[in-house]
Amino acid sequence: MTPRITILSALVALLATIAGTAQAGLKYVGGDISLLPSYEDHGATFYDTDGTTAITDLLSYFASQDLNAMRVRLFVNPDNASDDDKGDGAIQDMEYVTTLGKRIKDAGFAFLLDLHYSDSWADPSHQYTPADWSALGDDDLVARISDYTKATLQTLINAGATPDYIQIGNEISYGMLWGVSGGTLKKCYTSSTSNWQRFANLLSSASKACREACPDAKIIIHTERVAQTSVLKAFYQNMASYNVDYDIIGLSYYPIYHNGLDQLSAAITTLETTFTNKPIWLVEVGYWHAWQPSSTTYDISSTYPVSEAGQQAFTEALIDTLNNHSSVTGLFWWHMEANEHGLDWSTKRVTDEWWNASLFDNSTGKALGAITVLRNFLTDDATAIHNAAAPSPQPAQANAPIYTLDGKALGTDPSRLKAGIYVRNNKKIIVQ
Repeated sequence: MTPRITILSALVALLATIAGTAQAGLKYVGGDISLLPSYEDHGATFYDTDGTTAITDLLSYFASQDLNAMRVRLFVNPDNASDDDKGDGAIQDMEYVTTLGKRIKDAGFAFLLDLHYSDSWADPSHQYTPADWSALGDDDLVARISDYTKATLQTLINAGATPDYIQIGNEISYGMLWGVSGGTLKKCYTSSTSNWQRFANLLSSASKACREACPDAKIIIHTERVAQTSVLKAFYQNMASYNVDYDIIGLSYYPIYHNGLDQLSAAITTLETTFTNKPIWLVEVGYWHAWQPSSTTYDISSTYPVSEAGQQAFTEALIDTLNNHSSVTGLFWWHMEANEHGLDWSTKRVTDEWWNASLFDNSTGKALGAITVLRNFLTDDATAIHNAAAPSPQPAQANAPIYTLDGKALGTDPSRLKAGIYVRNNKKIIVQ
């Protein structure tokens, strides 16, 4: 029996080594699909890139394109949002996100939860305290953000929608929870020390709550200063100075606001050489295929025309840029599910405005070419398997996708596979 035991021990050791290597090289590509249920409920129709093959299950279609992660935003109480903000898509409450999060997990994707800590859009110009928290002092806000984060995560865990990644705040370069709408007295600037301790206390409280409620999840701190590299660097230096606990640097990148790919690459280089232990994710990116907004700060349409072909060319160049940076391991297209085709325009629309940087044509419902190249972000040394080393709270799925050890998706039928070792439901399986 000794030789057999020796062989078995060697196999176990080999598998452990492979698993560790795969975990180190994990990469994720997907998008923010926070309005998908609303489009579905309103009757939007989706088609493949041929324009004629109907897509009946968009998550399955995304999986067929080798996408492996999805992002969803959550507001504290979007009933308090303005009608204009609701019309632009600020509608995701706890029930909405729990249902969509479970769909994402059940479909085999990694789930990124985007906590806005606001009743409506949180971004560089809007970081307003939820109405129900508005009377709280700073110490009470620190306690409330902890209680809210824990309760939110526990609800998702209980529903089988445990997040794999958690953003504590959305585009928070200038702080968060400034006060009531219109107030900016609690704003943070990297040129000043004002309000940074308060901001760090809030973030640290949120982070600690994530660690306690969802210990296997990774924490993301999300900013949007790609065009201002010195501000971007100073922000994360402050995170280090105030000992804020997080795992991943998250960035927004839209060329019309942040300039071309050379600027993006320069910003990433600054971050990866300064913060060598932090992976970098683009948690929001987008480029227009039609009707680029007139209020652009930068216009790169002479290089990448505002068209389906131009959007695809930009996406290909973006991925080439990102794959030159080993620190970049996440890419999420924002609002990629936007599609007004098939909606009943005599009733309430999903959003008040068309978002023409999605990966579907609003007029026809056709998937655009850019969606077919996103998989190129998953390079040969990357894997589509998420949380391979962590136990999953989800029940095993009999029809779950099967992957090679280096992350290549192989469908769901093991009888069609060659003999070997594969991964399903985050566990190794042997096919003989």
